[in-house]
Amino acid sequence: MERIRITGGRVLTGKIRPAAAKNSVLPLLAASLLCAKPCVLRGVPRLSDVDASLALLRAVGANPVRRGPDILLPPAAVTGRVPPELAGAMRGSVFYLAPLLVRAGTVEMPLPGGCRLGPRPIDIHLAGLGAMGAEITEEEGAVRLSCPGGLKGTEFVLRLPSVGATLTLLMAAACARGITVLRGAACEPEIADTAAFLRMAGAEIEGAGTPVITVRGSDGPLPGGGVHLPLPDRIAAATYAAAAAVAGGRVTVEQCRPGHLASFLRFLRTAGCEVSAGPDSFTVVRDPETPLWGGIRLCTGAWPGFATDTAPLAAAVLLQAGGESRIHDALFQNRFACADGFAAMGAKVHADGRDLHIWGGARLHGAAVNAPDLRGGAALVLAGLAARGTTIVADPGHIRRGYQDLAADLKTLGAHCASLKTISDATRKTVGAMQMR
Repeated sequence: MERIRITGGRVLTGKIRPAAAKNSVLPLLAASLLCAKPCVLRGVPRLSDVDASLALLRAVGANPVRRGPDILLPPAAVTGRVPPELAGAMRGSVFYLAPLLVRAGTVEMPLPGGCRLGPRPIDIHLAGLGAMGAEITEEEGAVRLSCPGGLKGTEFVLRLPSVGATLTLLMAAACARGITVLRGAACEPEIADTAAFLRMAGAEIEGAGTPVITVRGSDGPLPGGGVHLPLPDRIAAATYAAAAAVAGGRVTVEQCRPGHLASFLRFLRTAGCEVSAGPDSFTVVRDPETPLWGGIRLCTGAWPGFATDTAPLAAAVLLQAGGESRIHDALFQNRFACADGFAAMGAKVHADGRDLHIWGGARLHGAAVNAPDLRGGAALVLAGLAARGTTIVADPGHIRRGYQDLAADLKTLGAHCASLKTISDATRKTVGAMQMR
């Protein structure tokens, strides 16, 4: 089992830049199937979710080629059947519903997997595709779609601003016959990024990044292709910012878009950090001798609200803050599975459904903990930065879904942190002693 080892007490200093956003790269890889000419995605990190997407592309007949940080995506004939083991490996497999439906005329897919955050139905995806003319058959744990007459434009209202459903319907509408209007669409930056990619390939899209998106479809695959640099990962940027707040020090995040994580930076200011931002960078400063401020209430929401992916990161910041804080996640029922790990490190926390209660001021100590999911695992690593002694976070395979090497990133800032692929006898004894506490 892979692990990340963190020895706390090191102040962080330095500069770092986030990689391309995982939440943009995954739909962009799927959208490349809609393009009649080759596409290139620049600066794509080596994430396990990206590897799973590339495997899925190969399984349906495409031939993606990685050349260093870039991925070449030549056009290819594809099949509409997604292997169960690949669909179950990641939530992002849902992005292949529309592209495979357009290209193969039919798609058969088990329900997508991913982090165990609670129910994440794809009913909005299916309802929108059905409104565009798809015939849908649902079976236990799987779905089959076909469109013998091709997809047609429609006006569709999303019952809630689902990012995944907005992306699915945006891709479908780009290749449908006629005009599609999506109302109640998600407004996250990744929506506009995917729309920019589709426009590069010939799509006609207006309003991406607003609640109303209008698409004039091409009645088939898009005629073009091209080179696209996905936007910087705002959640990775928030992770580095949170690390500075937890450990103390001065960290500058470069080549990013501070406006994309404005709500998180406001939170850090409220918690007592000094935050300064420019057009493409920001700096977080915290004196490690100065206590953080708690008594904070946070509630996640759709863009531009407080992002659900940053909720566990905020929790890691608030573990040491004075006063009682509370975070409510409006999207996922099990967002705070990391609470058990926090408690094992000495934090005073209680997860109650969508709510996490934090009684701050805890003196954290090293412990052996498990990463329950991607962002919860990252939050446990951050908590380890402030803990006395050594923390070992087991199963960082979850973490590698969204960070190429989080331990290495933090190490560049001065953290005493390392990824362990093999565990020595001495480390096993350390882990065993921690688990006996």
